[in-house]
Amino acid sequence: MAGFVSILNRCCVCRARKPQFARGIAVLLGVVAIELVFASGLALSFAPAARAQQSDHAAAPVVVQPGAPGKPTKTLPASTTGTLPQRSQADVEFMQGMIVHHAQAVEMTVLIASHTENKDVRSLGARISSSQSDEIKFMQRWLATRGEPIAAPMPGMPGMKMPETKEPDRSQSDSPHPNQAMALMPGMLTPEQMEALRKAKGAEFDRLFLTGMIQHHEGALTMVKDLFDTPGAGQDAEVFNFATDADNTQRAEIRIMQSMLQKIWHEKK
Repeated sequence: MAGFVSILNRCCVCRARKPQFARGIAVLLGVVAIELVFASGLALSFAPAARAQQSDHAAAPVVVQPGAPGKPTKTLPASTTGTLPQRSQADVEFMQGMIVHHAQAVEMTVLIASHTENKDVRSLGARISSSQSDEIKFMQRWLATRGEPIAAPMPGMPGMKMPETKEPDRSQSDSPHPNQAMALMPGMLTPEQMEALRKAKGAEFDRLFLTGMIQHHEGALTMVKDLFDTPGAGQDAEVFNFATDADNTQRAEIRIMQSMLQKIWHEKK
């Protein structure tokens, strides 16, 4: 605007010196001024429409589905909602079985406080108890979200074996896992092993706990392997990540426990 006023002032000077030239410039500037006013009015009239259009775009987000390699992406309706990935029955049975498997490991760690003063064993037990308790909650949520029962029918549990002649140990009726005497998954301690662990104290408890937990962890590795060896199983991202993490964690803990056992044997000598 200041520039426009400056031009007008110059035109006034020109008008005084050359009337005809000044009149031509004045007419030209008048036309330009009218066009500027008209353009400003158009801009103001279009602004609300532009803002409304932007608002409409903001209110209706675009849902884009990435295409397969070499394929274009797809634009989906705004009403599109996510769906749970397809799962296999092996995924369900793995989660159900691992809940029971983890529960026995947590049960073993409960004995530590009253059976040993070994700081290394206490620290390891606390870590196992915390991590596997959290994983049990995760697996329960995973099953509940998909409408699956937390516990599976015992005869169909993959990897489980029925004792040939052993009857359920009725003396352990107060156990939180009454079915574990009836069927054991890979690596799970037998009722006899659990009873020996309950009776042991001090260094003997440490030895039985570590050997038992190594056996238990190796059984979990077998369960993970069986899952991934099953066609169509382990494709669910949550199952895959959980099983892979469990495999890595328990392999690391096995190495730690083997080192602790060697230390105990050297101290005993």
